[in-house]
Amino acid sequence: MGKLAAVASTGVEALLLHPLRSATSLACLVAVVLPFVAGAGVARGLLDQVEESIDFGADLHVTASRFGRPAPVPLELVGTIRAVPGVRDAFPRIVGEVVLGVDRLPCVVVGLPAERLASAGELVEGRPWLPGASDELVVGAELASRLELQVGARLPPFYRNESGERVSTVVGILRADLPIWAGNVMFCSFETAGRIFDQAGLATSLLVTCEPGNREAVRRRLRSIDELAPRDDHGPLAVILRSKDDLAALLPSSLRHLEGIFTLHFVLAFAVGIPLLMVTSGIGLAERRREAALLKALGWMTDEVLLRGMVESALIALLGASLATVLAGAWLGLLNGAGIVGVFLPGAPPAVAFELPFRLLPVPALLAFVISFAVVATGTLHALWRAATAPPALALR
Repeated sequence: MGKLAAVASTGVEALLLHPLRSATSLACLVAVVLPFVAGAGVARGLLDQVEESIDFGADLHVTASRFGRPAPVPLELVGTIRAVPGVRDAFPRIVGEVVLGVDRLPCVVVGLPAERLASAGELVEGRPWLPGASDELVVGAELASRLELQVGARLPPFYRNESGERVSTVVGILRADLPIWAGNVMFCSFETAGRIFDQAGLATSLLVTCEPGNREAVRRRLRSIDELAPRDDHGPLAVILRSKDDLAALLPSSLRHLEGIFTLHFVLAFAVGIPLLMVTSGIGLAERRREAALLKALGWMTDEVLLRGMVESALIALLGASLATVLAGAWLGLLNGAGIVGVFLPGAPPAVAFELPFRLLPVPALLAFVISFAVVATGTLHALWRAATAPPALALR
């Protein structure tokens, strides 16, 4: 055991004996592993925010569909739902997309009743819109940054409908540290949103809060009410009831899809970087062959030479994975993920105003070490095996 420990300790000496070779291998390793660790951290951070938003959201979401596509929900259903035993409250919400500015920047408009105003504590400046006021907007930090909006800014009409076009006023800007979904959004009163989309008496969804422990019971009661399948000029609407569990199973799937796309890109980049790593770690380097031949000439066994190279590879892999994790934290924390945001948020600029959520877990860091060790050891041990099994005189030439 003492002999093996002594042989293994020479792996540290091998690392320091050729600083240029070790530094080159380490730099190539970090360049390949860093995007993987950073991407895994962003994916986990986004998923945590989605789960947190679902937990603090309504107990039930009531939507409608026709021909399998989303359809507006009549406001008459609000009173019907509120009368169901176990329902604490129900209110309508409008969510729709508009485009702003000469660059046609997409933005999500969220209309809520006056009693559901955003808390003033969520604003970095300004105030929430006033009850009864119309055309007052509270915008997200990212939207305010990209459009250079300040409190008091007036937006020219960005919609066209029969109710007329009106100038809107920015009365508040949301904090940048709010969940990422609030970055490119405009909050307004329910009436203002209905006028923007010209959908009076309709909502995109109804949000229902239930008494503690009554969520599933309320859901069953709502399904048994015939009035929840209202009719209009085109026939009955199909009403869809989704609970928190349904949303938790549905919404994160899109994030995992984006994470899969990112992982595919990483695999391609990793495949390109493998030859470079293998070259820098041993294959084709004459000094690596001469070093192994000299050790064999001094009486070292082949397994001892390989153990020395394995320890050297493990140290380089450990340093590479650790440095990649530290740099990923700096990239996502200090630089706010500049350059990687667009992979998970299509259409986002390289640098965003909101705080990019991320969470660096031990599993990606451990996986980065395993990948690093596999690649570095492949190059190092392959070269050492060829040199160690060859006659010393032939390897020293």
